[in-house]
Amino acid sequence: MSQQRWSEACERNRDPILAVLRRYLHDRHRVLEIGSGTGQHAAYFAEHLPHLLWQASDHPDYLGGIAERLEEAALPNAPAPWPLQAELAPVRGLAPLPDAFERFDAVFSANTLHIMGWPQVEAFFAGLPAVMAEGALLCVYGPFNYSGSYSSDSNRQFDAWLKARDPESGIRDAEAVDALASAQGLGLVEDFAMPANNRLRIWGR
Repeated sequence: MSQQRWSEACERNRDPILAVLRRYLHDRHRVLEIGSGTGQHAAYFAEHLPHLLWQASDHPDYLGGIAERLEEAALPNAPAPWPLQAELAPVRGLAPLPDAFERFDAVFSANTLHIMGWPQVEAFFAGLPAVMAEGALLCVYGPFNYSGSYSSDSNRQFDAWLKARDPESGIRDAEAVDALASAQGLGLVEDFAMPANNRLRIWGR
């Protein structure tokens, strides 16, 4: 029985995201995707950015479906996904990491920060130095608030839905996320408006 999951949102947003990634990842070599979910982005971006090694990762529960999708895609630049998640203990960061690996010159994550609790968001950023090479870029896609305000009525409704499902989740304030990035030596490079009131925010070291 197939373990694959499907996201209609991934199908809708992949081309606008790809257009930005082409601009910023043209000189990169190795990308770590954190929170690969269904694996649809990993398969699509690896296919359309063949100069990149695209390393998918997620919670162990989701790896079967991601691996199945990547095996079907049969792309030489999309290896088997890693078990990786934002952990709070014993040390905040991303765990578990392989014993030895080459650090990545880009990290990508889509639709993850608003489904984590804030401590997990902190752990996400705290774990970046362990995986990012000098001069690496961080690219994060999803909804954000600015100065504590929603950017649209639909985002306000989405945030209420998120909190009803999990009170720890919710759309994050861009300024608070920027502070976490800054603490890890990352400065905001660009903040792109995307369809459906989302953003693609890029930080650099």
